[in-house]
Amino acid sequence: MEAFLGFNLQPIPIIPVIAGILALAYIAGWIRLRLLKRPWPFWRGMLFLLGCLLLAAVMGLAIEGYGQLMFSVFMFQQMTLMMAVPPLLLLGAPGTLLLRATPRNLPGRIALKVAIFGLRSWAGKVIVHPFFSIPLFLALFYGLYLSDAASTLLGIGIVGHVGLELVFLFTGIVFNATLIPADPLPVPESHIVRIFHSFLEAGLHAFFGVIVMMATLPLVDRFTQAPGAWGIDVMEDQKLAGGIAWAYGEGPAVAILLVVLITWFRQEDKNNRVRDRHVDAFGDKELEAYNAYLGRLASGEERI
Repeated sequence: MEAFLGFNLQPIPIIPVIAGILALAYIAGWIRLRLLKRPWPFWRGMLFLLGCLLLAAVMGLAIEGYGQLMFSVFMFQQMTLMMAVPPLLLLGAPGTLLLRATPRNLPGRIALKVAIFGLRSWAGKVIVHPFFSIPLFLALFYGLYLSDAASTLLGIGIVGHVGLELVFLFTGIVFNATLIPADPLPVPESHIVRIFHSFLEAGLHAFFGVIVMMATLPLVDRFTQAPGAWGIDVMEDQKLAGGIAWAYGEGPAVAILLVVLITWFRQEDKNNRVRDRHVDAFGDKELEAYNAYLGRLASGEERI
C-alpha cells in the first residue's frame, strides 16, 4: 500500500494539474462570495475539494505508474474516476458557484454567456441525455475490455493511458450529473428516472465484474507485461480487477441512491409548504369544489 501511495509524479501529470486548477478556481470563487458577504454551504466546498484531492492523489501518486501495467490498479483508477470523484465534484455545485461568484465585468459576462450557452445548447441536452450517457457508460466497460480497444489504446503508452482516464472522468461526470443535479441541467430528470439509473449502474458493474472474473484468458495485452520482479500472476490480477469492478460500484451506487431519495423528500416537502402557503392565502379551490359537489349529492341535486 505504501508503494502505491508514495509520491512519484508521472511524466504527463495532466489530471493532477487539472485537479489543482479546479481546486484553485473553486477556492477563488468561494473567497469572492465571502468578500461579497454571500453565503455558501461549507459542506459543498469541502466535498468539492475532497474530490479534487482524491483525483490528484489517485492519478498523481505512484499508483498511476502501477496502473499502467496492472489491470487491478487500472480498474481501481477507472472506478474512482467514474464513481467516486464525480459525485464529490457535483455535490460541490461548481456551476452554481460560477454563476454567483463571477464578476459582471466584460470578461465575467463572457464567461457567464459561454456557460449559459452550453447549458441551453443542443449539445448540452444531448450529452446529459440517457440515450447518450448510458451507451457511453456501457462502451467504457463492455466495449473497451471485451474487444481489442483497450489493448490498442493502452498499447500506445502513456498518451493512451491518460487519454482513457480523461474519458473516464468525463463520462463519470456526465452520467452522475443527472443523478446529482446540484447545478442546473439542460433537461432535468424525474426522481423515478434517477432511481432507475442508480439501480442500472449497480447492475452493470456487478455483471461486468463477473464477466472479468470468469474470463479464462487475459483481456488486455498491456497488463501481461508487468516486470517479473513484481511477481504478478496475470490471471489472478485480472480476477482482482473484476472483483473491484463488482464491489467498488456498490458503495457509490447506494450512496447516490440515498442522495436521490433525500433530494426527492426535500423537494416534496418544499412543494407541500408552498402549496400550504398558497391555500392559507387564497383557499383550496379544488377542495371547496369537491365539498360543494358532495353537498349537492347529499341534497339530491346531482346523481353519481
